[in-house]
Amino acid sequence: MTTLKAGDKAPNFEAKDQDGKMHSLKDYAGKKLVVFFYPKASTPGCTAEACNLRDNWGTFQEKGYEILGVSADSEKRQQNFKTKYELPFPLLADEDKEVIEAFGVWGPKKFMGKEYDGIHRTTFIIDEEGKIEEVISKVKTKAHAEQIL
Repeated sequence: MTTLKAGDKAPNFEAKDQDGKMHSLKDYAGKKLVVFFYPKASTPGCTAEACNLRDNWGTFQEKGYEILGVSADSEKRQQNFKTKYELPFPLLADEDKEVIEAFGVWGPKKFMGKEYDGIHRTTFIIDEEGKIEEVISKVKTKAHAEQIL
């Protein structure tokens, strides 16, 4: 899947969030950034992951982290997801999959014996200089904050 690894420069990205506001890597220069990719808003695993990050938001803030969620959902779907679960961080609506492909998290998946292309649940921790500190590909949806922190 992703060929990005710790020490690599994070891909420069630009995408709109649930409110149509643009976000890019340079907006987070000088800050630590967690970018988590999830398959689909409001599905059980993605909800567990996003809510786990939400529940630990204070700790992330104390440690100087910003968080961005990314999926191929529409702005409207991201807005509904963010509102329903009171998520305190932006969710990028990457419908054209530019960010998803830049980070290398799009590819073949298997579910119930069927193969299809989709987003691999992956989290990237990016340092203040835009370098990848860690790539988490085996995400524990209910304990993801602990994996990151």
